[in-house]
Amino acid sequence: MSATALYAGPSPVRRPLAAAALLAALVSLVFGLLLAGAGPAAAHAALTGSDPSDGAVVDTAPKEVTLSFSEAIAVGDDSIRVLDPSGKRADTEAEPRDLSEGGTVRYGVSLHSGLPDGTYTVAWQAISADSHPISGAFTFSIGAPSDTTVALPSQEAGGGPVGVVYDIARYAAYGGFVLLVGGSAFVLACWRGGATALPMQRLVVRGWLTLTAATLVMLLLRHPYTGSGKFADAFDLAGLQSVLDTKPGAALVSRLLLLGAAALFIAVLFGTYAGREDEREKKDLTFGLAVGGGVVAAGIAATWAMSEHASTGIQTSIAMPVDILHLLAVAAWLGGLASLLVALYRTPDIGSAAVRRFSAVAFGSVVVLAATGIYQSWRQVGSWSALTGTRYGQLLILKVALIAVLLAVAWFSRRWTGRLTDPAVASQEAPEEQEAPEEEAESGTEDASAEDASADVDPERAAQLARQRAALTATKKKRIRDADPERSGLRRSVLAEAAVAVVLLAVTTMLTSTEPGRTEEEAANGTPSASAPTAGGPVNLKMPFDTGGQNGKGTVRIDIEPGRTGSNDLHVWIDGSDGKPMDVPELKLALTLESKDIGPLPVVPDRLAEGHWSASAVQIPMAGDWKIDVTVRTSDIDQVTIDKNAKIG
Repeated sequence: MSATALYAGPSPVRRPLAAAALLAALVSLVFGLLLAGAGPAAAHAALTGSDPSDGAVVDTAPKEVTLSFSEAIAVGDDSIRVLDPSGKRADTEAEPRDLSEGGTVRYGVSLHSGLPDGTYTVAWQAISADSHPISGAFTFSIGAPSDTTVALPSQEAGGGPVGVVYDIARYAAYGGFVLLVGGSAFVLACWRGGATALPMQRLVVRGWLTLTAATLVMLLLRHPYTGSGKFADAFDLAGLQSVLDTKPGAALVSRLLLLGAAALFIAVLFGTYAGREDEREKKDLTFGLAVGGGVVAAGIAATWAMSEHASTGIQTSIAMPVDILHLLAVAAWLGGLASLLVALYRTPDIGSAAVRRFSAVAFGSVVVLAATGIYQSWRQVGSWSALTGTRYGQLLILKVALIAVLLAVAWFSRRWTGRLTDPAVASQEAPEEQEAPEEEAESGTEDASAEDASADVDPERAAQLARQRAALTATKKKRIRDADPERSGLRRSVLAEAAVAVVLLAVTTMLTSTEPGRTEEEAANGTPSASAPTAGGPVNLKMPFDTGGQNGKGTVRIDIEPGRTGSNDLHVWIDGSDGKPMDVPELKLALTLESKDIGPLPVVPDRLAEGHWSASAVQIPMAGDWKIDVTVRTSDIDQVTIDKNAKIG
């Protein structure tokens, strides 16, 4: 039986195109459905309370509005705005003050004095500790509710067209990372001959281009994504500078720098490495590329770990390395799968040994994924109720189900791999007489080409004939490859794996923009997340005083940061009875830990501005309940010492 007779069905040229079209259509459908249903990124920190609370009616105007959150956030000048019934600012427009204490994350803004009765709107927007924007609004009333001209914002932070484009870039970045790292690993670990294959080179380079372009888009859109929501602000230099000062901005810039190193790696892999023929030299270069490429890949993976889920919550020192391993395992498995698919459909030279080596790599990747995935699931979910009752938990269940399907399909691929033989071996085992007609026809064509080349010594004609002979040889190899039933079965199985892998990668990306189940459940119960510090934290005190003389009444406010043992920064503000900053001739502090007979430790702060003093490098030698004595002198003879206890460390 001839090689042509072994093949039945559509043209072998059309089958790869049809498979690629099917896969592209599936990618478009999956990402379209996900982006249509996902909406803006879900809040990863939640508002757990406020004072005044939502809908409250208070008798007298409060001096400040405070908001409590489930985990640490980053705030700016306009992160909390209080608007009166006419829409004018009722707050002092200063940066929100950090009032966090113990395990509670709380921020507050001061209000103007003498606010009239009516309904006030509090609008807030901040950045969650895992880089996602959060926002919201509520109302409270002084005296009695009233009509208000303020409309509550209908669009959450991170939404709108900017949010859609940013989400697309985030999906593309993960896809590019998988192709770049997985394709490179496939060439080095499974099929070294792939370094000279043009389809493999295109796959890896396209992965690099996709990841680089997506990272640039995310960096430019970061400011409007977390702020105004306007594309025009993407080129606001001041906004870009503010992004660079944040953790996500630093991560994106670091990724771009590492992608520069990755470009050099690709140039060596498909240039110097592909051209080496000496096996010993190639082996040494393989080791060097594997080490260097591994460091760059781990660095790129770390840019996600340092700015998203792994960087906040419990056990961050363990979670970030685990997240890096998880991302590398995903890339090795799914990127290698894409590489194998391209090799099986687009190259005639990949052998059974390379396929079996990838099977071993995929098995090791699955083991790493299982171990790291179990830890990540426990960390982000924490309970059965959060697993089944939150969107994050439901997506996680879907991800596990997809992995199970992918492993089932991979089992069939493994069976086909066990039966796989190389095309050269298969052709040697086939009866010579069955292939004689075809070989004679092709030989005749080659002889005719050779005669033409001899008759015409024109270099252009000779080059053209050489290209024709190469095309005929490639076509013959491809026909033999496509006629192999084991290889055809493996191609179909790997294509099915790739289809499931596309959906799996999309669901995994959705998990990165969804509020973890543990945080969502804790926010719903009104309890702070474990991401907030459980021991120590900034100390905020407020103490009224009265020296007994003229203009001798006021309030002392003290902030001690970070509020732990060791070196601390201390700030003191004095407000007069009218609420305005108040200067005094003398201000002294002393700290005493009475339970351990330590102190008093004197602190003499320096005046920074009217009503504001500061002292740096204040040493707290031991954690405990410290008494803070404050001596205020308002005139030559009017002086008072007040004290208050605070838990430090």
